Amino acid sequence: MTPMNDELHEALETIRPELLAMTRLFGLPDAYWEEPSRYLLRAETLPDSYRISFSFGDLLSERAAPFSTETDPRARQLHRRRTARRLCKQTLYDLCRKMTGIHPPWGSLTGVRPTHLMLEALAEGLSPQAAVDRLVREYDVTLPKAELLAEIAAVQGALPPPGDGFMDVYIGIPFCTTRCAYCSFSSGEIGDGRLVPPYMDALEKEIRACAPLIAATGRKLRALYVGGGTPTALPEDDFRRLLDLIGEYFPGARETTVEAGRPDTLSREKLRAIRLSGISRISINPQTMNDRTLRIIGRAHTAGQVREAYALAREEGLPHINMDIIAGLPGEDEADFAHTLEEAVLLHPESLTVHTLALKRSSRMSLENAPLPDGDMTARMVDRGLRTARSLGMVPYYLYRQKYMAGNLENTGYALPGHACLYNVDMMEETSHILALGAGGISKRIWPDEGHITRAPNVANIQEYISRVDEMAARKRDLFEAEM
Repeated sequence: MTPMNDELHEALETIRPELLAMTRLFGLPDAYWEEPSRYLLRAETLPDSYRISFSFGDLLSERAAPFSTETDPRARQLHRRRTARRLCKQTLYDLCRKMTGIHPPWGSLTGVRPTHLMLEALAEGLSPQAAVDRLVREYDVTLPKAELLAEIAAVQGALPPPGDGFMDVYIGIPFCTTRCAYCSFSSGEIGDGRLVPPYMDALEKEIRACAPLIAATGRKLRALYVGGGTPTALPEDDFRRLLDLIGEYFPGARETTVEAGRPDTLSREKLRAIRLSGISRISINPQTMNDRTLRIIGRAHTAGQVREAYALAREEGLPHINMDIIAGLPGEDEADFAHTLEEAVLLHPESLTVHTLALKRSSRMSLENAPLPDGDMTARMVDRGLRTARSLGMVPYYLYRQKYMAGNLENTGYALPGHACLYNVDMMEETSHILALGAGGISKRIWPDEGHITRAPNVANIQEYISRVDEMAARKRDLFEAEM
């Protein structure tokens, strides 16, 4: 490696996991990284730019990029760090393309939020077409994916704008009736329910301590989201207690969502309580409408129960039902996924999120090495999901990606006009402060002038959360009451 200044060295010294993720996109062996002679990195700082090269045998890729000359030291360091890391990953990407001939659909992008690049380009004054051209040219994103980002940016631009004057609230209920085989979230099976009362006591304590932070910091509540886990897995009395706490401490949100993912956790009484409490949006998530697959992935319900839950929700007058489905589930082929989409059309949700299966290392399915559809088949499933959403009159409004996704694809949310979920957009684009309550929640404070985010995580373990709830509340006070 050629000499580089401390700034460039600092930017690159922790980048190895991201470079490893890049080579995995192309199916290249991790073992190559154990042999220093395989990938050779050279980096140097020029008067006004960074230059980086990667070589592998006789193959060489090289790129240069100008760096920030801002006068503010903190902003300059942040922007230069981003430039160096992005340049390093793009240069390795070029080399992997030469080595394999593979063209990943998202090009050199490995991050969670590819929409950021589209929004950055538009903020610079580029037209949507020019922004699409930049993503295709500079990041090798395929044209359909770049155009999808441009459409999402246009939809988001028409939503009520977020900003420093608003705060979203997340409330986590970490209980499910059973644990899905692909799940890696901080949740546990509700079992005999013995942890529910102490958890609800701790959650109420944290809510009472932290809800005043919204007004105390001069902000307004924008969106509230109750997730998990499966909030509707709570017993009737505990679920009503949760709704009462929301009504008392978080009134006036522009949008409120309660996850009701498992249809077997829903009753007419719970749905009626949701409607009467003013909740504007629920999510009933079958993931698949094939009973055989539901058994494989550990969902303790049937497709018939999904249909019954939707019928109950409609009878009770719920104004917005979201549906989540997953492309690439084990044992499914295109016909199976097409069947799920046909059922979705009949149920006609107000919004539809098409996920691509992502197997985190902690999921049971990952540990069991379940057989999965290949990347090409999954890509065709995702495309069919897009076409089905459009046939329902929906438009794409948010998108994110995860590690270990089949086919290096994405999760996309579609909604009927006027039904885009503000919380989903705020979370993915990181444009609003987040007050996160409950086990596993991560509160975020946005620093718009500096372009960075500070976080205050809650512990994920349920029993730890219960015993340390005062500490969790203190973390949020430190986060939101701190001055710059």
